[in-house]
Amino acid sequence: MKGFPPALLLVLCCLSGMAQKINEKYQLHMKQASSPLLIDGVMDEQAWLDAEVATNFYMVLPMDTSNARVRTDVRMTYDAHHLYLMAVCYLPAQGNRYFVESLRRDFTFGKNDNFLLFMDPFDDQTNGFSFGANAAGAQWDGTMYEGGKVDLSWDNKWTSSVSYDQEKWVFEAAIPFKSIRYKKGITRWGINFSRLDLRTTEKSSWAPVPRQFPTASLAYSGVLVWDQPPPDPGANVSIIPYVLGGASKDYENEKPTTYKKEIGVDAKVAITSSINLDLTVNPDFSQVDVDRQVTNLDRYELFFPERRQFFLENGDLFANFGYATIRPFFSRRIGLGTPIEFGARISGKLDKNWRIGAMDIQTGKVEEDYLPRQNFAVLALQRKVFARSNVGVIFINKQSLNYTPTEDPEVPTYSQYNRNIGLEYNLASSNNLWTGKAIVLKSFSPDVSDKDVTHAANLQYATRRLTVSWQHEYVGTNYNAEVGYVPRVNYIRVSPLVGYLFFSKGKKVLSHGPKLQTSYFFDTDFNHTDNTTVLSYGVTLRTQAVFTPWVANDYVKLLRPFDPTNSGKDTLATGSEHHWNSFGFDFTSKPQSVFTYLVSTRYGGYYADGTRLNLSGELGYRLQPFLSLNVGVSYNDIVLPEPWGRNTFWLVGPRLDVTMTNKLFFTAFAQYNEQQNNVNLNTRFQWRYKPASDLFIVYTDNYLPESFGVKNRSIVLKFTYWWNI
Repeated sequence: MKGFPPALLLVLCCLSGMAQKINEKYQLHMKQASSPLLIDGVMDEQAWLDAEVATNFYMVLPMDTSNARVRTDVRMTYDAHHLYLMAVCYLPAQGNRYFVESLRRDFTFGKNDNFLLFMDPFDDQTNGFSFGANAAGAQWDGTMYEGGKVDLSWDNKWTSSVSYDQEKWVFEAAIPFKSIRYKKGITRWGINFSRLDLRTTEKSSWAPVPRQFPTASLAYSGVLVWDQPPPDPGANVSIIPYVLGGASKDYENEKPTTYKKEIGVDAKVAITSSINLDLTVNPDFSQVDVDRQVTNLDRYELFFPERRQFFLENGDLFANFGYATIRPFFSRRIGLGTPIEFGARISGKLDKNWRIGAMDIQTGKVEEDYLPRQNFAVLALQRKVFARSNVGVIFINKQSLNYTPTEDPEVPTYSQYNRNIGLEYNLASSNNLWTGKAIVLKSFSPDVSDKDVTHAANLQYATRRLTVSWQHEYVGTNYNAEVGYVPRVNYIRVSPLVGYLFFSKGKKVLSHGPKLQTSYFFDTDFNHTDNTTVLSYGVTLRTQAVFTPWVANDYVKLLRPFDPTNSGKDTLATGSEHHWNSFGFDFTSKPQSVFTYLVSTRYGGYYADGTRLNLSGELGYRLQPFLSLNVGVSYNDIVLPEPWGRNTFWLVGPRLDVTMTNKLFFTAFAQYNEQQNNVNLNTRFQWRYKPASDLFIVYTDNYLPESFGVKNRSIVLKFTYWWNI
């Protein structure tokens, strides 16, 4: 095993030491509501008139050197059951229209006028919750992790309303104490408010945040001061049953229609006000958004994110351990293609410094694949150190139950067990200028005893103008994470990056600057295998449109046979060497327009002295706030020597979102993938008849592109209800 450079470990630890909260002086004092409150977006109750006002926001973008030009006033109060929020968002000029995509919840931040609350109940500047809305009333909610990231997959029970007139739009919300996690007795919470106004392209916050960081950065949160400790939420048990009926037919293999009738239940039990127990029996995820397809020209497995609700709350404890391509735990390895029989998860904060997560899931047997029943267990523990850093450990166990591998070559075999243990240090300095991570992982598999260790580290320094980072990785030849996402083993990687921004005083350009990044790969004996170097120059206009031209240099020495078209025609030989140059640009239009677009181009060399042209983009049109139409297009033209010759691949994906209200949605998403010779159509109707309670109708078709003959078809009707006991 190769060790970490001692100097880097010393730097990672020393940079964490400062503990002073930067925006300590920004305090909002909150007292109990003096009158009942009706959530209607109208500030006419005495409780709001008595509440302290957070105002005089600071500009974050375009520049963070002045007060915000667009006024925002925020008030907060509470009663025995709810935390209340009132945000008055004044318009830059009377009669101005707002800009939004639609009424769909968890909207895209940069494409909507919006107001957001970032809340850190433990004031640890690392984890928390976010709530908000766009100017048309679409809700936003998510859990916060790693000090400034928001996971919008989290969904919980709360109510809000937005009203609008010629001078302002007003957002009012009631957040049940049962929907969030906090420790009893803590009277100082970290808090910040964020406002985005697209007409002025101004992003602002109550407690000032440097422009290189998101307004979600908890390192720069202010303080919410309670007049007394928050109320005990009391018994907090939620039962979420579902009933489902459906039918599917496989036309391609001429199989009869199969019918599906299922019931299942999820439960959420608050063991304490900050620790939650989640239980699931016979879960179903048929309403989850389908993955966006891509043209696969990669040598390694592609990554698709987790979308299933059970795996998401406090999911960063499990899923974010490691790096993007070194993940010891990846929940999509569980229950896709196999039925989940039941599962349990406990997660949350033990106190201000300790977090815990434990999960156990059992999947059923699949007779036709000879797959045995399997159990998946994960334990994660995290300890805050210094100002905002933490140390974490993780243990993952995959076990096949009552299973002995067969010697029959016609029968697939599966591992009896696979285990991983890991240690991780996450660096975040008090001012967020220094961030980094260091990990060590070891796997345990039958008949493997060496070269099964992985370690990696990175360190980044980011100011308003300068960004410098270093990352290195080592993945052993026999490292095996069967429940993880580690698409490549037996390598060493080093990847430095440097970027710089210049700020323009002109009327059109806001900032511009170069960025240079390179990644060099070696095998574990330090033989050079491949590298990629990219030099780009980004230009951000004051309208928030972005133009980035780039040039790149690539070298690859193949470690195994590889088909450069992934079409099954032939493969390039192991050990063959390939070198090419390429260039291109990316352009993203200004988000204020009802018609938006994104263009990305690439042209240059490819494997076997060939060439590759890639043109991709996305067109968007919105009839706000009720309709949004997006069309994604990707075209690849690859020219290679025989037997491949010329290969063209189209990928076209139109998506229609109709949001009749912020409770009634319809989505139609079609995807034509020439590489897979398939057309997929997925439509989903959703009625949120009560908070966090839904009726879904999901219809799916797969066609052959040439004849539009149906390959398979299914329809599902699902009813869920969130019941608080």
